[in-house]
Amino acid sequence: MKKREFIRFLVIVLIACLFIILAIWTIRLFSAKQLDDVSPEIACEESLLKKSDILYVIPKFHNKSIAENKSWCNYILSLNKTLGMHGVYHTFNEFMEERNEKYINEGEKIFYDCFGFYPQRFEPPQVAISKPNAELISKKMRLDLYIQNVFHKAYHCSDTGIVSNRFVSIF
Repeated sequence: MKKREFIRFLVIVLIACLFIILAIWTIRLFSAKQLDDVSPEIACEESLLKKSDILYVIPKFHNKSIAENKSWCNYILSLNKTLGMHGVYHTFNEFMEERNEKYINEGEKIFYDCFGFYPQRFEPPQVAISKPNAELISKKMRLDLYIQNVFHKAYHCSDTGIVSNRFVSIF
């Protein structure tokens, strides 16, 4: 390949990459914003709660049920956001271990006791889930994984995500 052809090829690849990045940035700019790790046990900026469209709630964090804190449940409901379940206990790679329907039902029941309805969406902690667990969850709820995080701005309470909330706001 001649030097001129190589440079031309390189320019085309760079333009294509820039186009893809710009397209994803534009989609993220106009799509729903989500907030992960919502729990009364985790400090969360009110501005994040208000600017997010989808809140992924941890039903039982550090062995404390969200249903025990009715004022918090009512506050979250008053925000009028779409609510989803974010694991059951939110342990590291919680859904890479084999889970059964009883385990999922525990989280759903806590969610119901707090909000008065069952979750329709689910995002596993660290967006990590085994195939059998994904099949189990998909029978009951919409399963949101990596694609959700690529095309939506995904913030985290306490700014604990792989990418900082500041970067998420920009990109």
